Amino acid sequence: MVLVPVTVTDHTGKTITGLQAKDFNIFEDQSAQQIASFATEDAPSSVGLVLDVSGSMQTTMGVVKDSARAFVKTANIEDEFLLLTFSTLPADRSEFTNDTAALEESIARTRPGGFTALIDTVYLGLNQMRKARNPQRALVIVSDGMENHSQYSRRELLDLALEADVQIYAIIIDNGAGSSSSGTMPFRPSLAMKPGDQAARNQQGPNLLEQLADKTGGLYFHARNDAQAKEGMLKVGQALRNEYMIGYQPADSPDLSGKWHRIRVKSTVPKVNVHARSGYYAP
Repeated sequence: MVLVPVTVTDHTGKTITGLQAKDFNIFEDQSAQQIASFATEDAPSSVGLVLDVSGSMQTTMGVVKDSARAFVKTANIEDEFLLLTFSTLPADRSEFTNDTAALEESIARTRPGGFTALIDTVYLGLNQMRKARNPQRALVIVSDGMENHSQYSRRELLDLALEADVQIYAIIIDNGAGSSSSGTMPFRPSLAMKPGDQAARNQQGPNLLEQLADKTGGLYFHARNDAQAKEGMLKVGQALRNEYMIGYQPADSPDLSGKWHRIRVKSTVPKVNVHARSGYYAP
């Protein structure tokens, strides 16, 4: 059985609830699959909070802390959290805990400074999620998307994200250092890279976060200020609480073990956006 968490949103990024199995079509490698199971329960989640505390976040550190605390307040009582912060190096600030008061205190103590090891920290976070006790697992990243101090490559991170079965959500802070986009609706820009184009280089981090969210079935939001960041975080919390879990049994293909299988989920409901992981590697 292949289980696929699915989030459905409207044009503003608000989660749409109340849908049924008949409202979805699911495809594997372009072949339609029969839905064998369908659930909408608010299952406990294991969430890694990844907060950017590098020097480029100096002027927006308050936004990071406030949005993180807003997200924690949406928690299910059985949720567990892991806090990671990053600047020049990733910092693993806690083990998994459901003590949200202690988590908020740790968030309040963070101080900005240093370079930005974004890729290394997300890579570490994905590995740390293997210790999680809940089957529903997510990383929630708050960052301006800048990257200038990682050892792992973008490709290595994307490969791990596709294997990890962890949804990635991102609040991308527009503080002038990264993307110039705004608004708290899911954002899908196209980027024309040109040699020597500083603006394009600055977009590499934000576009990486967008790509990670898209491929893992998460959401991303751009925010210019505290209110937009909090709104984005609340929408992330709402999405995690209102996922549809779709299961199907693919045809047996022993010769394809270890191969990548592409998944696509569509909805028959008009004018909605469907977010689901892009595929899986067969065991």
